[in-house]
Amino acid sequence: LKRAALAYFSLPGGGSLRGVVAMKDMKKGDVIIRIPYELAINLGREGEDPTAPGYTLLEQYCKTLSGQSTTDINQLPYFNMLPEFRGTDCMGSTDFFSEEALCALQAPLVVEETLKRRNRALQRFDSSIASNDDFPKWIDGTDITEEHLRWAVWLITSRVLTVEGDAEENRSYRLLIPFLDMCNHNRASPHVLTGRAVPGGELKVVAGAPISAGEQIDICYGGGVAGNDRFLQDYGFLDSDVAYGIVAQQLLGKKKIMEGASAGRSIALGDREATLEKLRETTTQQDSSLWETESDPALKSAIEFRLGVKRALSKFIIME
Repeated sequence: LKRAALAYFSLPGGGSLRGVVAMKDMKKGDVIIRIPYELAINLGREGEDPTAPGYTLLEQYCKTLSGQSTTDINQLPYFNMLPEFRGTDCMGSTDFFSEEALCALQAPLVVEETLKRRNRALQRFDSSIASNDDFPKWIDGTDITEEHLRWAVWLITSRVLTVEGDAEENRSYRLLIPFLDMCNHNRASPHVLTGRAVPGGELKVVAGAPISAGEQIDICYGGGVAGNDRFLQDYGFLDSDVAYGIVAQQLLGKKKIMEGASAGRSIALGDREATLEKLRETTTQQDSSLWETESDPALKSAIEFRLGVKRALSKFIIME
């Protein structure tokens, strides 16, 4: 890796964030990251249910890290870099929120989708893992639980990229792409992801603007059309005000949903009204006070989410 490497970047509020840094100056059109297709982990064809590739990933992860498999040993360094089970990253997703934190979102549709995702993971666990004596143990030798599978499914949702296969096949595949998936999110990133899931192919990040050595290499998650409802569910963090504006416009029927289970559709009028009614249960002033004093990370994120949505909505309608 001569053009980019892993690094830690300081955060405004303290602490640091792992990401990808440019090792040299590059011009627009240069390839920043180039990963051979053979180094990617192909989890199968694109589909609506992420629990199938989640099952596959969990099985490979357990076998590799416990030493049960020598065929996947080349994946060990990559698996060691993935967000850890019950770590801060995954616990930021609504998939791991408590019932109290889910209620605090004041977002019935987010809660509904989250519970459906959990139920799919539970069904997959019950049907494919719970009574499967051949499924590997967790890395510490204990039995796999539904929460382990939920974690693996979250990894799929948050890190997998859907990449087209051979042009003549008209098929897409879910790939975990080592190093490339360490790029952090920036809605304004000009850089472009390109490549195909074919033997001998390459998966690349191409510079969309000049880059200086030492600059963080980021990409735009969600294609620039995802709102903070998706960011909180799928990635476990909240994006900028633009992402709240997208949620607000969807709730007012001004934008269609572009990602997730309802992609391509508008929110039904009844669901929009129910959400707006829920959001009116507390004022922005009350939310701000609660956010200041709340110590639980999930509850704090939930309050921050509803507060951001209300502020975005206030540009169009009276909320209080």
